[in-house]
Amino acid sequence: MRAARPLIGSLDHWPDLSTLAAAVRGGRSSAKTETAKALDAIARLNPTLNAMTSVDPSDALARAAAVDRRIADGEIMPLAGVPVAIKDNIWVKGRRITQGSKLFRDFVAPEDAVAVRRLEQAGAVIVGIAATSEFAAKGQTTTPLHGATRNPWNPALTPGGSSGGPVAAVASGMVPLALGTDAGGSSRRPPAHTGLVGFKPSFGAIPYGPGFEEPFFGISCHCPIARTVSDAALAFAVLAGPDPLDPHAVPVDTREDAPTRLTIAVSPRWGLDVPVEPAVAHRMEEVVQRLRKAGLTIVERDPEWPQGAAESGLGAIQQAGLAALHGAAWKAHPELIDPDLGAQIEAGLALPATAVAGALLLSEQVAAAAARFFAGGIDAAIGPTTPCAAWPVEKLGPDTIAGVPVGPRGHAVFTPLFNHARQPAISVPCGVDPAGLPLGLQIVMPRGQDRRLLALATEVEAILASPG
Repeated sequence: MRAARPLIGSLDHWPDLSTLAAAVRGGRSSAKTETAKALDAIARLNPTLNAMTSVDPSDALARAAAVDRRIADGEIMPLAGVPVAIKDNIWVKGRRITQGSKLFRDFVAPEDAVAVRRLEQAGAVIVGIAATSEFAAKGQTTTPLHGATRNPWNPALTPGGSSGGPVAAVASGMVPLALGTDAGGSSRRPPAHTGLVGFKPSFGAIPYGPGFEEPFFGISCHCPIARTVSDAALAFAVLAGPDPLDPHAVPVDTREDAPTRLTIAVSPRWGLDVPVEPAVAHRMEEVVQRLRKAGLTIVERDPEWPQGAAESGLGAIQQAGLAALHGAAWKAHPELIDPDLGAQIEAGLALPATAVAGALLLSEQVAAAAARFFAGGIDAAIGPTTPCAAWPVEKLGPDTIAGVPVGPRGHAVFTPLFNHARQPAISVPCGVDPAGLPLGLQIVMPRGQDRRLLALATEVEAILASPG
């Protein structure tokens, strides 16, 4: 179903990660060669897209030279020489990591996040830091500190947020892999808007620290962003597993059932009374037809969510968290904070304790509802990642969806529920709308079944990419 291509750069600029790493390990290429290729692509493409906020060529080439020395010493690394971009809210030791905020414009990370350390242990080369919305807290990647990140498929549009920089870097071919974060869909919706794969693992499957304190209270995950499910799965194999300092670690199931043995629920609106663009609804119908024709068992069933489970009911958690972390700074120096984030902070400061407690309770009820849904004879669920395609870069969100006025989070309604459920969810490309803009299919499974989900997603990806 992927016939269209980005206007800026190319999704096909790199081989798959296994092939790239094998070439580096086998001496047919080198980490320095692949890193230089990434740096050249960044130099050509980043002035248009503004995906990368910090690139130090000498540092990147030094990291690559270290990988080449390890290969010469006989070390075998699954991501040998793979260039990777790291989202600007994940700690990389010695690098300036800003969270997209003027408050942190001079912050230098004192140590690596566990996920960063594991990528480097596996031979990946960090070539730079990629843009995020301030504090990773809005669905459009633009900040007073770094400006607007643009969508490679159409630079007049946003790639979404908050992982807009990582997806723009991968979708344009600057790098073949990026590491993002996801507390409400930040590494699923932007991939859907840029023709990529974004995998949010089960909460706790990949250690989440050390790093910044965040306003999301136990739902944010580190996420591989790649061009294919197999690339995301290879990265996940490197990243997953407990760490002694991670109190939230969960075991990950190793099952990889044949997709034809699974019962898959299709939910066109994920059980929510929200508008969906006709092009998205039509694409979902075509996807279901393709999957059924390929022999997958698809049933129509919606989750039954507690009252208020839409984004408006859960948003108080983020608003209160932002107020707790940055309320004092906003009051003292509002000129240093994105006004869009200032509005969230003000909302958080005005919330009574009962509203915050109610939102936290609702989060637990959402998790219970999702567990009941999958306990009722459903192995996996599919539906749209977003109800619409990308929108103009200067807007927080589309003004209308399917002709219905929506708020600034109307585009984000389908992803946060599975953060609160702590379940693995992946967005895979499923074609384009009539304007040639990418759309995404979200696939979800119960918590801990990450590898089983990746196996299903691999099969779905192949079915959707097949002729006819």
